[in-house]
Amino acid sequence: MIRVLVVDDQALIRGALAALVDSAEDLEVVGEADNGEEALRLIAASDPDVVLMDIRMPKMDGIAATEALALNGSAVRPKVLILTTFDLDEYVYAALRAGASGFLLKDTPPVDLLNGIRVVAAGDSLLAPSVTRHLIEEFVRRPSSERPQRTDLDRLTEREVDVLRLVARGLSNHEIGEELFVSPATAKTHVSRLLMKLDARDRAQLIVIAYETGLVEARRPNLALIGPIARIR
Repeated sequence: MIRVLVVDDQALIRGALAALVDSAEDLEVVGEADNGEEALRLIAASDPDVVLMDIRMPKMDGIAATEALALNGSAVRPKVLILTTFDLDEYVYAALRAGASGFLLKDTPPVDLLNGIRVVAAGDSLLAPSVTRHLIEEFVRRPSSERPQRTDLDRLTEREVDVLRLVARGLSNHEIGEELFVSPATAKTHVSRLLMKLDARDRAQLIVIAYETGLVEARRPNLALIGPIARIR
């Protein structure tokens, strides 16, 4: 059973999300919160696997709460699935850096939302196509002089750098294997080493690192090439 905490400051939306989650046989709502501070208290008390997190809330917003989870020093913490809307573009990159494992739009079909919870609970990352677009556009807008500089890539082998580029393109382990003519298991091993060497929580953060270091050049994507939901695994 996947334990879920629902966090949204609008009671109607929060209740609807909780009812939807509880309708799935493999999902269970263990609490509801209307702000980030309350969410952190409930996380400590109820130990959820996944937190459905709104962004704009009173007292503490979803980004601050997500960052607080990442900094609490706990070896085991819930995955955060951000629920966002088109008018929150500027928060996408900040939430990724704070440690969110995925993003979905609030108008996502119910079946996709439930599947999204399962995806992040399994340790994968999930990005809605429009959110991926906003993330890339954020890097397009920012002057290179304002982007964080990192030297972490010096630790990587040439093959690991190649794998990081492919991860940043959103390729799965199977697709990475096909690109590099290796097995999916070998590709998975390379990704695991990247996570360890770069101290990244998941593949979503590997994407951030690839952009921040300039390894991948940010360009506006062709939306016709982006599928319904980008699952990164």
